[in-house]
Amino acid sequence: MPKLKTHKGSAKRFKVTGTGKVMASRQNRRHNLEFKANARKRRLRKAHELSKADSERISKLLPYS
Repeated sequence: MPKLKTHKGSAKRFKVTGTGKVMASRQNRRHNLEFKANARKRRLRKAHELSKADSERISKLLPYS
């Protein structure tokens, strides 16, 4: 079997934890930050775990992680 290629766009956006969870950064942190509440921006800092359906899709794009 040949080696599988990693989808590089997905590799930049998603990280896989040691236990196998797929983590992604939150949306709404790009622009217009002056109008968003500080508590909201603080919550958006942390990555969140993807749902089971999404993590199965993404794990196919990241074969060796």
